[in-house]
Amino acid sequence: MNTKVMIPVFAMVTLTIMTLYFYTHPSYQKSIQAKYYYEMGDYTEAYSLAKEAFGLDLYNRMAATVMAGSTTALKYVKYINEGKGYIRNIGKIAENETISSGDKAKIKLICEIMIDSYVKLAPSVVIDKDLVSEAARYHAKFEKLLEKVNSQV
Repeated sequence: MNTKVMIPVFAMVTLTIMTLYFYTHPSYQKSIQAKYYYEMGDYTEAYSLAKEAFGLDLYNRMAATVMAGSTTALKYVKYINEGKGYIRNIGKIAENETISSGDKAKIKLICEIMIDSYVKLAPSVVIDKDLVSEAARYHAKFEKLLEKVNSQV
């Protein structure tokens, strides 16, 4: 046979075998599922599936990437959820006619904790931009609150 024909045929056969392996290997099947859940924003399920896939094949880079991305995304989700809860608590304190010095100290401590927590979040390009921007908004709120509390002390 002609070598001009053999090389493309060999490349197609190799590519087909690699694709079949990718779709039939359980580790890569779980990686694909993990990637789907990651893209849908279910970072807990994505992490679980990626960890399982990585356990099946330590060389599965997709699983490692999804696992790392999910871990970072879960940190952002935790920060945002804590921020929502703290903002609610601070709002309840602010509803009072007067704010005691103990409440001011509590608000100041909460703000400092949340500002420090934000600094510890790992910056990442692969994280959902909405998560990153929402975390940044909460960080800015806590910085403004801390500034107000410090100016009143």
